[in-house]
Amino acid sequence: MELIPFVGEPLALDLINTRPLTGEGPVDLIGDADGLAAWVEQQAGRLQDASLLVSGRLSVEELALVHAVRDHVASAVRSLMEGRDVAAGDVAGLNAAMAAAPVTRRLDWRDAHAVKSERTGTSGVQLAGFLAEDAALLLAGPEAGLIRKCEADDCVMLFVGNNARRRWCSAARCGNRVRVSRYYKRSKSS
Repeated sequence: MELIPFVGEPLALDLINTRPLTGEGPVDLIGDADGLAAWVEQQAGRLQDASLLVSGRLSVEELALVHAVRDHVASAVRSLMEGRDVAAGDVAGLNAAMAAAPVTRRLDWRDAHAVKSERTGTSGVQLAGFLAEDAALLLAGPEAGLIRKCEADDCVMLFVGNNARRRWCSAARCGNRVRVSRYYKRSKSS
């Protein structure tokens, strides 16, 4: 069975959510270059220059950079959710990823006059830098205090709870499963 990543939350949470729980235990949907390429393709509208990343082009070292960003973001989000300060090591890790792929802006006066942003570095370094920057903006922004874990017992997905009534990562994914389980328990005890 092919697992499809849970997407649609802020990009930093979608990155963390690439480690879902299955009946066999936790899985890493971006554990290799092919998995990461598939996730990037799903996120293409939200990533700058996603076309730079294609299956098999990332080295093991570059993949490790993206995994390190994910680990730092997951640790930082966990700290915030538990009411603790974000660890200095997580802040340093995200800052290092951003510094490795600095953004430069330039005026492009050709077709549509615009200021364009470009990152330096290899595809993996650029992706790690972009994901770290996106995570930094989430962690420092107002949505950081709204991050929640899905209330389904067997789910580890995170989401931004903009609606106080939202309890699950997805009504279709976990909400229905929880409701069916409750109904089954009630009908069985009757």
